Amino acid sequence: MGMNVGSSSGGEPDVIMDVNTTPLIDVMLVLLVMLIITIPIQLHSINLDMPPPNPNAPQKDPVFHEVMIDFDGTVYWDAVAMPNHDAVEAKLAEVAAVQPVEDQPEVRIKPNKLVDYGSVAKVMASAQRLNVKKMGMVGNEQFLK
Repeated sequence: MGMNVGSSSGGEPDVIMDVNTTPLIDVMLVLLVMLIITIPIQLHSINLDMPPPNPNAPQKDPVFHEVMIDFDGTVYWDAVAMPNHDAVEAKLAEVAAVQPVEDQPEVRIKPNKLVDYGSVAKVMASAQRLNVKKMGMVGNEQFLK
Protein backbone atom coordinates (compact mmCIF):
# COMPACT_ATOMS: atom_id res chain seq x y z
CA MET A 1 0.00 0.00 0.00
CA GLY A 2 1.35 3.35 -0.87
CA MET A 3 0.83 6.81 0.39
CA ASN A 4 0.75 9.94 -1.65
CA VAL A 5 3.14 12.39 0.05
CA GLY A 6 3.51 15.96 -1.12
CA SER A 7 0.94 16.09 -3.83
CA SER A 8 1.09 19.10 -6.03
CA SER A 9 -2.66 19.61 -6.23
CA GLY A 10 -2.92 20.61 -2.59
CA GLY A 11 -6.33 19.01 -2.21
CA GLU A 12 -7.47 15.83 -0.61
CA PRO A 13 -5.18 12.79 -1.14
CA ASP A 14 -6.44 10.06 -3.47
CA VAL A 15 -8.38 7.34 -1.70
CA ILE A 16 -6.90 3.87 -2.19
CA MET A 17 -9.68 1.36 -2.92
CA ASP A 18 -7.79 -1.87 -2.03
CA VAL A 19 -9.34 -4.38 0.35
CA ASN A 20 -7.18 -5.36 3.29
CA THR A 21 -7.05 -9.18 2.89
CA THR A 22 -4.77 -9.91 5.87
CA PRO A 23 -7.65 -10.52 8.35
CA LEU A 24 -9.41 -12.75 5.79
CA ILE A 25 -6.29 -14.87 5.34
CA ASP A 26 -5.86 -15.17 9.11
CA VAL A 27 -9.45 -16.33 9.55
CA MET A 28 -9.09 -18.86 6.70
CA LEU A 29 -5.89 -20.29 8.23
CA VAL A 30 -7.58 -20.67 11.62
CA LEU A 31 -10.53 -22.44 9.99
CA LEU A 32 -8.18 -24.71 8.05
CA VAL A 33 -6.30 -25.70 11.21
CA MET A 34 -9.59 -26.36 13.01
CA LEU A 35 -10.77 -28.53 10.12
CA ILE A 36 -7.53 -30.55 10.08
CA ILE A 37 -7.70 -31.11 13.83
CA THR A 38 -11.32 -32.24 13.83
CA ILE A 39 -11.15 -34.68 10.89
CA PRO A 40 -10.86 -38.25 12.24
CA ILE A 41 -7.91 -40.32 11.10
CA GLN A 42 -8.90 -42.80 8.41
CA LEU A 43 -7.49 -46.27 8.90
CA HIS A 44 -7.39 -48.25 5.70
CA SER A 45 -7.72 -51.82 6.85
CA ILE A 46 -8.46 -55.04 5.05
CA ASN A 47 -10.39 -57.80 6.75
CA LEU A 48 -8.55 -61.09 6.36
CA ASP A 49 -9.87 -64.53 7.15
CA MET A 50 -6.98 -65.59 9.38
CA PRO A 51 -6.82 -68.98 11.11
CA PRO A 52 -7.19 -68.97 14.88
CA PRO A 53 -3.93 -68.97 16.84
CA ASN A 54 -2.64 -72.39 17.83
CA PRO A 55 -0.11 -72.52 20.68
CA ASN A 56 0.90 -76.09 19.83
CA ALA A 57 3.52 -76.68 17.17
CA PRO A 58 2.46 -78.79 14.19
CA GLN A 59 3.07 -82.46 14.85
CA LYS A 60 3.81 -83.38 11.24
CA ASP A 61 5.43 -81.67 8.31
CA PRO A 62 2.98 -80.12 5.85
CA VAL A 63 2.26 -82.00 2.65
CA PHE A 64 2.50 -79.84 -0.44
CA HIS A 65 2.34 -80.07 -4.22
CA GLU A 66 4.50 -77.77 -6.33
CA VAL A 67 2.81 -76.50 -9.47
CA MET A 68 5.42 -75.01 -11.80
CA ILE A 69 4.28 -73.01 -14.82
CA ASP A 70 6.92 -72.78 -17.54
CA PHE A 71 7.48 -69.78 -19.83
CA ASP A 72 5.35 -71.31 -22.61
CA GLY A 73 2.41 -72.08 -20.26
CA THR A 74 3.23 -75.76 -19.67
CA VAL A 75 2.10 -76.80 -16.20
CA TYR A 76 4.19 -79.24 -14.15
CA TRP A 77 2.59 -80.95 -11.16
CA ASP A 78 5.37 -82.12 -8.83
CA ALA A 79 7.85 -82.03 -11.79
CA VAL A 80 5.54 -84.08 -14.05
CA ALA A 81 4.26 -82.28 -17.16
CA MET A 82 0.48 -82.12 -17.43
CA PRO A 83 -0.87 -82.74 -20.94
CA ASN A 84 -3.67 -80.16 -20.71
CA HIS A 85 -5.58 -77.95 -18.30
CA ASP A 86 -8.17 -80.65 -17.59
CA ALA A 87 -5.44 -82.82 -16.06
CA VAL A 88 -4.43 -79.89 -13.82
CA GLU A 89 -8.04 -79.43 -12.75
CA ALA A 90 -8.31 -83.16 -11.96
CA LYS A 91 -5.24 -82.91 -9.68
CA LEU A 92 -6.67 -79.80 -8.02
CA ALA A 93 -9.99 -81.62 -7.51
CA GLU A 94 -8.12 -84.45 -5.75
CA VAL A 95 -6.52 -81.92 -3.40
CA ALA A 96 -9.85 -80.20 -2.74
CA ALA A 97 -11.56 -83.54 -1.99
CA VAL A 98 -9.39 -84.13 1.11
CA GLN A 99 -11.50 -83.64 4.25
CA PRO A 100 -11.22 -82.00 6.74
CA VAL A 101 -9.92 -78.82 5.17
CA GLU A 102 -7.06 -78.59 7.69
CA ASP A 103 -5.58 -81.78 6.23
CA GLN A 104 -5.59 -80.51 2.64
CA PRO A 105 -2.15 -80.47 1.03
CA GLU A 106 -0.72 -77.08 0.15
CA VAL A 107 -0.60 -76.08 -3.50
CA ARG A 108 2.50 -73.96 -4.15
CA ILE A 109 2.35 -72.21 -7.50
CA LYS A 110 5.74 -71.28 -8.95
CA PRO A 111 5.45 -69.35 -12.23
CA ASN A 112 8.37 -68.72 -14.54
CA LYS A 113 9.48 -65.11 -14.88
CA LEU A 114 8.52 -65.01 -18.57
CA VAL A 115 5.15 -66.77 -18.39
CA ASP A 116 2.01 -65.00 -19.57
CA TYR A 117 -0.20 -63.86 -16.69
CA GLY A 118 -3.22 -65.62 -18.24
CA SER A 119 -1.67 -69.05 -17.71
CA VAL A 120 -1.05 -68.37 -14.02
CA ALA A 121 -4.49 -66.81 -13.56
CA LYS A 122 -6.14 -69.85 -15.15
CA VAL A 123 -4.51 -72.22 -12.64
CA MET A 124 -5.31 -69.95 -9.70
CA ALA A 125 -8.93 -69.51 -10.82
CA SER A 126 -9.35 -73.27 -11.17
CA ALA A 127 -7.96 -73.81 -7.68
CA GLN A 128 -10.31 -71.22 -6.24
CA ARG A 129 -13.33 -72.60 -8.11
CA LEU A 130 -12.57 -76.14 -6.87
CA ASN A 131 -12.26 -74.91 -3.23
CA VAL A 132 -8.55 -75.46 -2.71
CA LYS A 133 -8.03 -73.67 0.61
CA LYS A 134 -4.24 -73.83 0.97
CA MET A 135 -2.65 -72.12 -1.99
CA GLY A 136 0.35 -69.84 -2.26
CA MET A 137 2.86 -68.29 -4.63
CA VAL A 138 6.51 -69.38 -4.46
CA GLY A 139 9.56 -67.75 -6.05
CA ASN A 140 8.39 -64.16 -6.07
CA GLU A 141 11.96 -62.95 -5.53
CA GLN A 142 12.66 -63.53 -9.23
CA PHE A 143 10.34 -60.63 -10.08
CA LEU A 144 12.27 -58.04 -8.04
CA LYS A 145 14.78 -57.29 -10.78
